[in-house]
Amino acid sequence: MASTPERGGLMDRDRIGKVCLALPGAMLDHPFGEHHDAYRVGGKMFVMVGEQGGVSFKVSDIAYEILTEMGRARPAPYLARARWVNLPDPSAWDDDELAEHFAIAHRIVAGKLTRKARVELGID
Repeated sequence: MASTPERGGLMDRDRIGKVCLALPGAMLDHPFGEHHDAYRVGGKMFVMVGEQGGVSFKVSDIAYEILTEMGRARPAPYLARARWVNLPDPSAWDDDELAEHFAIAHRIVAGKLTRKARVELGID
């Protein structure tokens, strides 16, 4: 798995970027303006950091139900129907746990790419 920030630190915009960009084929762009960081694999977004520092990411159907029902995350604005959750304060989460969620988000999105695209990105 990708290297993660040390335990106990704050998962801020920079650390989120380091974790996401360490994943195979990941890239950063700013389709919603310079204050929103969108991490993509194969052109598909898997994590987004908002202007205020909150983070949204893709999850499985089961994780979506569990995280939202437990109150650990809320449905992501505009993306909830696609099973994205939002954390207004990612620093409140354990770094390793959050890094694992980002890796899973990457895996979910990358898994929907064509085999050719995955091979080109070094994922398969």
